[in-house]
Amino acid sequence: MGTTATNIDRTITMRSRSRFLNRELSWLAFNSRVLQEANNPRHPLLERLRFLAISASNIDEFYMVRVAGVKGQVDADVVTLSSDGMTPNQQMDAIREEAGSLMQQQQFCWRDLREALRGVGIAVVEPGELTDGEKAWLGELFMEQVFPLLTPLAIDPTHPFPFIRNLGLSMALDIRRQSDGQHLRALITLPQMLDRFIQLPGEEIRLILQDDLIAMNLDRIFPDFDIGESAWFRVIRDTEFEIDEEAEDLVRTFQSALKQRRRGSTIRLAVNADISDQLRDMIVDGLRADPKDVVVHNGLLGLSDTTEIVSLERPELKFTPYVARFPERVRELDGDCFAAISKKDFVVHHPYESFEVVAQFLRQAARDPNVVAIKQTLYRTSNDSSIVAALIEAAEAGKSVTAMVELKARFDEEANIRWARDLERAGAHVVFGFVDKKIHAKISLVVRREGKSLRTYAHFGTGNYHPHTAKVYTDLSYFTCNPDLCQDAAQVFNFMTGYTEPNNLKKMAVSPIDLRETLMANIEAEIAHAEAGRPAAVWAKMNSLVDPDIIDGLYKASQAGVEIDLVIRGICCLRPGVEGLSENIRVKSIVGRFLEHSRIVVFGNGEQLPSPQAKVYISSADWMPRNLNWRVELLVPIENPTVHQQVLEQVMVANLTDVQQSWEMNPDGTYTRLPSNETDFSAQAYFMTNPSLSGRGSALEQHRPEMPRLVIHRD
Repeated sequence: MGTTATNIDRTITMRSRSRFLNRELSWLAFNSRVLQEANNPRHPLLERLRFLAISASNIDEFYMVRVAGVKGQVDADVVTLSSDGMTPNQQMDAIREEAGSLMQQQQFCWRDLREALRGVGIAVVEPGELTDGEKAWLGELFMEQVFPLLTPLAIDPTHPFPFIRNLGLSMALDIRRQSDGQHLRALITLPQMLDRFIQLPGEEIRLILQDDLIAMNLDRIFPDFDIGESAWFRVIRDTEFEIDEEAEDLVRTFQSALKQRRRGSTIRLAVNADISDQLRDMIVDGLRADPKDVVVHNGLLGLSDTTEIVSLERPELKFTPYVARFPERVRELDGDCFAAISKKDFVVHHPYESFEVVAQFLRQAARDPNVVAIKQTLYRTSNDSSIVAALIEAAEAGKSVTAMVELKARFDEEANIRWARDLERAGAHVVFGFVDKKIHAKISLVVRREGKSLRTYAHFGTGNYHPHTAKVYTDLSYFTCNPDLCQDAAQVFNFMTGYTEPNNLKKMAVSPIDLRETLMANIEAEIAHAEAGRPAAVWAKMNSLVDPDIIDGLYKASQAGVEIDLVIRGICCLRPGVEGLSENIRVKSIVGRFLEHSRIVVFGNGEQLPSPQAKVYISSADWMPRNLNWRVELLVPIENPTVHQQVLEQVMVANLTDVQQSWEMNPDGTYTRLPSNETDFSAQAYFMTNPSLSGRGSALEQHRPEMPRLVIHRD
């Protein structure tokens, strides 16, 4: 994949702050790649709209969390430089410029998709396009279902500007009383429970915005007033968490200063382009917004709401539904997970293989009279979690159940508290972990009496125990009864529940104790192989690469001749392909139908990759300071030959070989989509059509899927 460093200053060295890319701008570059999928003509039209909605939702969350953190530093007069050498003020200016350009591109994309949707019979219409019959129908709908929910709010000295909820869409108005000509201002907030798009009656799919319906009926809301001007606006506020998981690095060092700032403050204000200066100033003052944080849109405010259109019943405009496979090995043994694990370790590759096997593993444990104990981490799960239901069933059956519940999982705190109470009522031991460390490791342990001894079965995951996200996130579930791994996992649970640091782990590494050190030791070992003239390589796949020390370790390895290939979906603060610094490092990002989420790292161990001698690990951790310093994370070695072959020669090789959904990272932090056609290799398409190696039953043992030939694009 190599890219020349023509436009990169060759004076960048290991002493230059510019050897790092800015984290916030790298994230915006990732979301730009997501947006480009909305412009990808190979995708069905409603799936393109889904990518647009995801991109818009992503940037909302980015502002609520990351930008809120940087803005908090600015407000607290923090002048400490980021790793790449920018002050908080400089970062805010750069974010505003890049995010503003991205949001403008989103509006262009929406206009193009809206026109394309008309061509296939889905029209988002303007009020002027309505028929008389549609107007009459909408008038009745407004009076019956919308008008009772609206509360106009006057703005004057006795009626101060009200609080507008986060992500709330509101209308500001200039109005004049007909009886005495008095000039007033007012607000109308769009009720949260109302759909943004209204489908009109008829055979054709015609939609109109709720915004337009309200604007069409202002005379009914203000019958004694003349409407002078009206304009919609949308506010994004700081999230109300003192230390948010995505902004932990921004607030941890300056926590005391940042605690003093007002929570829920306005981070971004979006307004219509046709708003007058006077009305805009009134909104800015009322929300106490910084004028620099006002974004003017000549288009649709709240593009994330277009996900409502995606839900329309037009299957021909969506991806062909994919039904996940159930691991043949478990099915062949009549669903007996313990028998399958006893026979051989195996990996379940989500979403290509069903998450149901994880739930079945715990359900079987709950109902098996020989199971005496279950231990489980719960970071994120769904409201209808089959995992939690199985734990409750096990506790009610008298088994010893320990649930490690992380209350600080962003936006899932309420659900986690509710599940914790349900588990406690059932008799489970619920532990809430550390005050200063977040539990992010994904482990299930089941202790089963077999004969006169106890045997432990374990599940290690790279993703969350969430059945819904498991349908769209690519993750690995590793099942094993290896005594060393199970004993290590038991020690990690003791660490989480009793603060006893594991100091005799046989196989695994755990942060914040020794995961970083294990990674660095392996990188140093590859450097030693390169210096001795042996093959030396690192392959890694993750969501984000931010940690400066790890990046420096990779730079050092590159300079020693280690060949490094990274698949980084999102943020990457490393510069690849810089002469004298990182010419042996290549970075690609895969953005496709499924969200790449699994974390894998491979070290050549003195052999040419792929090799049976390679050291292969799966992990719950991205390479970020928060994961390595302030969280409990796992690095699990894969030593079973079949599982090793699957993770290395199937999963990693396919990702490195992918062309159709791959972006090549340039030294300046920009990305270039690899040119491709319909016949070029797609990793996600390959996994959808080929069974995984380790979970196959005996009937399929002789029919191994053909491995993709590894082609790493290099200049």
